[in-house]
Amino acid sequence: MDPILHIENLAIELPAGADRLFAAEGVSFEIFPGETVAIVGESGSGKSMSANAVMGLLPPGTRVAQGLATLEGVDLFRLDEAGLRAIRGRRIGMIFQEPMTALDPLMRVGEQIAEVFEAHGVFTPAERRARALELLTEVGLPEPERAIHAYPFQLSGGQRQRVMIAMALALEPVLLIADEPTTALDVTTQAQILKLIADLQAKHGTAVMFITHDFGVVADIADRVVVMRQGKVVETGAAADVLGNPQHDYTKALIAAIPTGRREAGEAAAAGERRIVLEVENLTKTYTSAGGFFRPPRVVHAVKGVTFDLARGETLGVVGESGSGKSSLGRCLVRLIEPEAGSIRIDGAETMGQSAGEMRLWRRRMQMVFQDPYGSLNPRTRVGRIIAEGPIAAGVPVKQALAEAADLLAMVGLDAAAVDRFPHEFSGGQRQRIGIARALALKPEIIIADEAVSALDVSIQAQVLRLLADLKTRLDLALVFITHDLRVAATICDRIAVMRKGEIVEMGPVAQVFGDPRHDYTKRLIAAIPGRTEGSPLVAARA
Repeated sequence: MDPILHIENLAIELPAGADRLFAAEGVSFEIFPGETVAIVGESGSGKSMSANAVMGLLPPGTRVAQGLATLEGVDLFRLDEAGLRAIRGRRIGMIFQEPMTALDPLMRVGEQIAEVFEAHGVFTPAERRARALELLTEVGLPEPERAIHAYPFQLSGGQRQRVMIAMALALEPVLLIADEPTTALDVTTQAQILKLIADLQAKHGTAVMFITHDFGVVADIADRVVVMRQGKVVETGAAADVLGNPQHDYTKALIAAIPTGRREAGEAAAAGERRIVLEVENLTKTYTSAGGFFRPPRVVHAVKGVTFDLARGETLGVVGESGSGKSSLGRCLVRLIEPEAGSIRIDGAETMGQSAGEMRLWRRRMQMVFQDPYGSLNPRTRVGRIIAEGPIAAGVPVKQALAEAADLLAMVGLDAAAVDRFPHEFSGGQRQRIGIARALALKPEIIIADEAVSALDVSIQAQVLRLLADLKTRLDLALVFITHDLRVAATICDRIAVMRKGEIVEMGPVAQVFGDPRHDYTKRLIAAIPGRTEGSPLVAARA
């Protein structure tokens, strides 16, 4: 059988001044009909750049310096722009990592799918709409008749990704490139998307290049694996062989960094020794959307009657799907959004009903680490000043605050000289460390970590989790850890609270919730964790 895609000795040259000469160097692999090949590696390993070279979508300043890429025997690197446009969509489809940036926010979903057909001159306008509706139905979008008229912002993350899949498969390409299509999705939505890709692949006989950094996903879907590091292929082979008996130290390190779902940080304090610092009772937050003609207002219970307590030195994991109310709960706790009912007590003192000035004092005791360090760090402010801003606002002299900022950077594993650099000069994991340092600057007793590791590579994720566990122990912190990744929650948390539609439906020690879940929703979440299916090579390797 001839390969659908053959890549040989690919080298992609980076612009002058980059951290290395080549984004990819000496890359060779093949993908056969109906096969799924997972390209695995950390950020900067050259995975996406190799895929973009195949599509002719390299960013400005980069170029293919050498190598061969043939699709069904056609040399892609010798095609002009018109030739590449004819290939894209018709013979190669691509699912991008972030559908909100890949979809046009000003075009309705149906129009964007129809645009694929229009670009290739197939079907009449009526046929294009009918085919778009058929595709939305095929990818399992609820209410496709409504979705076809929706704008991307009116859909959830999982629904937008289904639209991207529909567009990628619109002309039944022979090769589908999926670039981290499930990274930001919760476990149940991720499981649905992976099953959808597998089902559509079986139906259409499509070859799949699946780019990911999650070996759990690899274990569930891949036939073969290509491991990349700093632009080079360091290991390749059948998925069962690579996962069950990795040969390269880098592959071993990546597999070792996968959250195991087993408790690794120290045991929770005994019940009699718990020193309660935070008490939350019947916390409620609702949103009401305006109605219209013949349409009543819509009420959404973002947080509904949530009750829990938290002790010093304890980590409470809050888990659930997107829209379950996890992040709304975190924002209510620090009063970034105002709950309309309930009680939030710190060391027994009520914080609800406090004025903005009084809340500034309380916020010194409860700080937040945000999900996206790109968006939460001021790009025009040096790191030292970012960390020092809180203490300065609290009355600490500027010189002292900046000196303490340097100490905090050292505490989170960064060079003290980083105080004079800007956020864009750091990697994603380093920026998250800066976010943690900023949260610690006011010496809080409680940290709310909202999806603090969800977008990080597994190795960087493992480092940040170890850092949080270490800081919690050293500083006697209480930690509310919000995540959609149940493997991470099981690894770092003492107790788990499972949220669904704004309510806590199950709460208990990690061993009880994961070992003997009571609620059907919890059972579904655990069953959707990638890499846990019976017969998975990852499970066999860890047995």
